[in-house]
Amino acid sequence: MGLNVVKKVRICEVGLRDGLQNEKTLLTTEQKLDLLQKLTDAGFPVIEVGSFVSPKAVPQVANTDEVFQNFKQKEGVEYRALIANLRGVERAIACGCKKVKLNVSASVAHNLANLNCTPAESVARFAACVERAKEAGIGISGSISMAFGSPWDKEIPVSTVKEIVEAYMGVGITEISLSDASGMAFPSQVYDMGTEMKKSYPEVSWWMHFHNTRGLGMSNILAAMEAGFDQFDSSFAGVGGCPFVPGAAGNVATEDVVHMLDEMKVDTGIDLDKVMAISRDVVKMVGHETDSYLLRAGKASDLILDIPKKQAKNHTLTDKK
Repeated sequence: MGLNVVKKVRICEVGLRDGLQNEKTLLTTEQKLDLLQKLTDAGFPVIEVGSFVSPKAVPQVANTDEVFQNFKQKEGVEYRALIANLRGVERAIACGCKKVKLNVSASVAHNLANLNCTPAESVARFAACVERAKEAGIGISGSISMAFGSPWDKEIPVSTVKEIVEAYMGVGITEISLSDASGMAFPSQVYDMGTEMKKSYPEVSWWMHFHNTRGLGMSNILAAMEAGFDQFDSSFAGVGGCPFVPGAAGNVATEDVVHMLDEMKVDTGIDLDKVMAISRDVVKMVGHETDSYLLRAGKASDLILDIPKKQAKNHTLTDKK
């Protein structure tokens, strides 16, 4: 009996934002524009271009405005950016970005220590961002990081995640991503939470965002697919990480995800060979090896080779009777 999974998946490439923001190497605007065009040509339906946050805090994305201003967006492709506040919305409007994403941590302890409020209270403060975005005619979504676990909590109760979801819906956001930035999620947890969320909030357009810190990123995607999820983030070459989590690995590698889905005959509309070429370029740009299985081993189809005659002879059994 085969796996009961969705047959079509949308992938958002987050390498330009979540991947590169953790790298020491700062890519130029020209390099980012080249990557953005190649990602568009590879068939990605959604691409996260960067962030409208403080350039002092995250210098890797300081040129996001310039990238948007100098790129011709392809019709039918969603080019989005992360924001933290109303100022981020204004920057998005000014440079032609048509989709923004807010984020809040599911860790109550983390929020209380940094913002002196709960995650749900943080989301309530996003109301002005949502209102301004809608006035300007740009889309807005929300993300919940640490949804499956955090370094500051023994566990993140599902009830806490639900409170945040309902807070997002309360300010008018119905596209929500569940993020495992800490890399603590495991398949049965993902399936159970995913099933509960889809059952409780069928009106929400759901995304999942996994990191491969403990080697469970791909299996978590598969578990989410069994729960009916069909939208996932991934990062070229597996670049990325989480600055707040010790030992955190990068996002699941886009080429690994697309390869798995191709082998399963799940439609993504993405050209795997083009993705691998992009990821090889990224590895050269950042100057170090990354967490990508496919870049190390190649596609499974690449291994279908002719057996050397001597090897075939040595391993062939013959009946001499």
